[in-house]
Amino acid sequence: MTHDFTLGPVMLDVAGLSLDPQDRKRLLHPQVGGVILFSRNYESPAQLRALCAEIAALRDPSLVIAVDHEGGRVQRFRDGFRALPAAGQLGILFDRDPDQAIHLSEAFGWIMAAELLYYGVDLSFAPVLDIGNPVSSVIGDRAFHRQPEIISRLANAWIRGMRSAGMEAVGKHFPGHGSVEGDSHHAMPFDRRCFEEIEALDLVPFRLVIATHLSGVMMAHVMYDQVDSSAAGYSSYWIEKVLREKLGFEGCVFSDDLSMSGADSVGGYAQRARSSLAAGCDILLVCNNPEGADEVLESLNDYSSPAGQMRMIRLHGRAPESSSNLFESDQWLVAIAELESFNKIAGISESGDFFE
Repeated sequence: MTHDFTLGPVMLDVAGLSLDPQDRKRLLHPQVGGVILFSRNYESPAQLRALCAEIAALRDPSLVIAVDHEGGRVQRFRDGFRALPAAGQLGILFDRDPDQAIHLSEAFGWIMAAELLYYGVDLSFAPVLDIGNPVSSVIGDRAFHRQPEIISRLANAWIRGMRSAGMEAVGKHFPGHGSVEGDSHHAMPFDRRCFEEIEALDLVPFRLVIATHLSGVMMAHVMYDQVDSSAAGYSSYWIEKVLREKLGFEGCVFSDDLSMSGADSVGGYAQRARSSLAAGCDILLVCNNPEGADEVLESLNDYSSPAGQMRMIRLHGRAPESSSNLFESDQWLVAIAELESFNKIAGISESGDFFE
């Protein structure tokens, strides 16, 4: 039985392979707007479909179901899903054969989106728009390339594939995580460059992709202390002045996970949530800390943002009517043949020779 709600500004995780009573209680809170799934929520394609159907049936409009499913080392669903290459593998190909790399980026973006939509997942947080600078081990080969214009071309192709399947794209991590050492999962990274340096390099892929089509942006938990005294996800300068005004972005702005160590610069969970929303974020990710999630939800009982709700609703997936026979379709068979050929050359096994 569904309960009528608007979509709130919080995206939460769930405990296991199906919803437990605590999950259901949290997901029915009116300030929840979405669910992010992790590897612990996946056992098989059939189980994933059942879990997504369970989540979708809770509310009307249904909660947006998301996952980090970029390919390479960040692909939450493995056994039973196609192994997608890291974006950097397409960058390597681009240096040899740009046209083929663009073609395959679009094909692989379509495979990723079509397969997720088939089982009920609305959204993958992809593509990565960060610069592929070796200084950043947490980004590394998740980035398409070191050259911002090449990143933009490959990312736009990937997004064309996603949108052809019926999925919107969320670029990350604004204004750029690829040029900074340190992993914001564990500590706050600092980027000591001036705005002009960041604008000339890291902002270029975001600017070029936003100018084409981008429905969502995820902020970086990085402190650019020569630009602003707040980390990017808590910075109205980065979100409102640069992303919205300077780059003309009109889509949905996601915080990165408020449970990450890089998010704790402003205090506890309630303050993190309030600071993110005040800076201009539309959706708050709160993962792997149920008590923190409850604190956020309790602190936002009086919060309302009709504009944010509309941006969130536009992120629902639109699986095509023909998706019932996706795996027998000519488009799927051709794309999979190309993927298998590419993976063989790149040395990626069918099940995905990756690490978490």
